[in-house]
Amino acid sequence: MTTLNHFGQPVGDALPDWQPRERPTHVQLDGIWCRLEPLNRKRHSQDLFNAWHSIDDNRDWTYLSVDRPATQTECDAFIGQQEKSEDPVFFAVVDLATQRAVGSVSLMRIDAVNGVAEIGWVNWSPLMKRTRFGTEAIYLLQRYLFDTLKYRRCEWKCHSLNEPSKLAAERFGFQYEGTFRQAIVNKGRNRDTLWFSLLDHEWPASKSTFDRWLSPENFTAEGQQKQRLEDLRKS
Repeated sequence: MTTLNHFGQPVGDALPDWQPRERPTHVQLDGIWCRLEPLNRKRHSQDLFNAWHSIDDNRDWTYLSVDRPATQTECDAFIGQQEKSEDPVFFAVVDLATQRAVGSVSLMRIDAVNGVAEIGWVNWSPLMKRTRFGTEAIYLLQRYLFDTLKYRRCEWKCHSLNEPSKLAAERFGFQYEGTFRQAIVNKGRNRDTLWFSLLDHEWPASKSTFDRWLSPENFTAEGQQKQRLEDLRKS
């Protein structure tokens, strides 16, 4: 039912108990298969440089706003800048089996007053392809935002031509909201940006699906999934 104000105009639902939330901080988030650690140059730069250079080209950096660090020195400077940032707040994804960092990710565009933050700078290395880490890392960030900080909205944005990122957003439970045309200039080229979101009232069902997929019972001894996350969402 639409709520009307005293002028007879339709207005949004009242939120009488809403208070601004705390900002995300550099915390450690523990999972079953990986953990997120506050990004740190001394602890993570060598591992990330090796992981990002585990293939000979930088195809994984096409849609990022920067290029892959060419040397360890460049990587140290790159990680050193990111570790100091308060928005975005950067995390390293650490494989629990090897205790090595295999990717990085951030919470960004943080709006604590309205309880909104975006998952961005998703920088998976080839060592994360077709593993459980990428899925669990996103789950840990969403759980932190919704369960710990009690945010109302989590966003995901990507280049309109970045098909893997678009499919990932949908797989992770985000809903497509629209396209911002000519949103930015990225590496001298136009970027139209797709917007996706997940809301607090949608999170419990999404969380349950993540929990079922991430359960050790959903994987064979060789680490192969028994049920796909997409299929669990449909069911």
